[in-house]
Amino acid sequence: MLPFRLIYSDDYFLPIGSHVFPAEKYRRIHDRLLETRVAAPSDFVTPQPASDQDILLVHTPQYVQKLKTGTLSAREELEMEIPYSPELVRAFWLAAGGSILAAQHALNDRVAFNIGGGFHHAFPDHGEGFCMIHDVAVAIRRMQRDNKIRNAMTVDCDVHHGNGTAAIFAGTRTPGGPLPSTSAAAMNPAPAGKMRHAHAGEVFTISLHQHNNYPAWKPHSSIDVDLPDGIGDDDYLAWLDNALSSGLRQFEPELICYIAGADPYLEDQLGGLALSIEGLKRRDELVFRVAKARNIPVMVTYAGGYAQRVEDTVTIHCNTVVAAKAVFWNK
Repeated sequence: MLPFRLIYSDDYFLPIGSHVFPAEKYRRIHDRLLETRVAAPSDFVTPQPASDQDILLVHTPQYVQKLKTGTLSAREELEMEIPYSPELVRAFWLAAGGSILAAQHALNDRVAFNIGGGFHHAFPDHGEGFCMIHDVAVAIRRMQRDNKIRNAMTVDCDVHHGNGTAAIFAGTRTPGGPLPSTSAAAMNPAPAGKMRHAHAGEVFTISLHQHNNYPAWKPHSSIDVDLPDGIGDDDYLAWLDNALSSGLRQFEPELICYIAGADPYLEDQLGGLALSIEGLKRRDELVFRVAKARNIPVMVTYAGGYAQRVEDTVTIHCNTVVAAKAVFWNK
């Protein structure tokens, strides 16, 4: 039995037909974790869909109404890049409920997983890039509304910039505006004397992504690390370590929301970085070690993952659970 919970439902499957997004990956991750005995059936918890009130903590009433009634425009559906259906809406409401439940369990158990979610391209009033609802933002706002936390940090390690996350939480920062973007040429922490301190309801956003990739417009996160094409394991881990250190010098979160994208993988069809499967596991271990050392709970969601072999994506996602087990298992 794991020392943390895995939130999962067979209904996480996205009914999107033939698509580069491997909708079956959630079931395969669940099955692999059981087959390899990394997890037991008792480690899994079944979520309930988020309520409309939960979704409205992040998304506009007009957008939610369009989703509930099937009245998206052709352009809005095209921008989302997945075919609309009422069944798809239910799957996204369920994913958001899974992230809420994972956040609740993380606050109790130090770490918890939503074997789904991580839909970081969704904006308050529209969807983009395979993302209809921003489940991570919904979970954070629900925890804040319930007075479970005041301050949260998102650590986004998808190969694509977390544009929806940056836009949703842009207004929560203290005066002084966003930190400048980071390139592989220089790290840009906040200037001396302008360190950002925690205020009620703040969210500090970190995005570590390939610069020359989707989306074209990248709104400012608190820290953006714009990585060059083809970066490998060691350089990536060094930039991640720098970003975490810089962020945690400036901000004290009560919850880290880790978006563990599988698409920095060297054989990903939609990525241009060059991390190995082992390097991605080391990435996960680094995030967990930092969180554990500072006693900050971590809610994990999955994201990305378009490897030529779906089995590789499944391995990468399963390894995130293996990494958490190694860090948080106290025998």
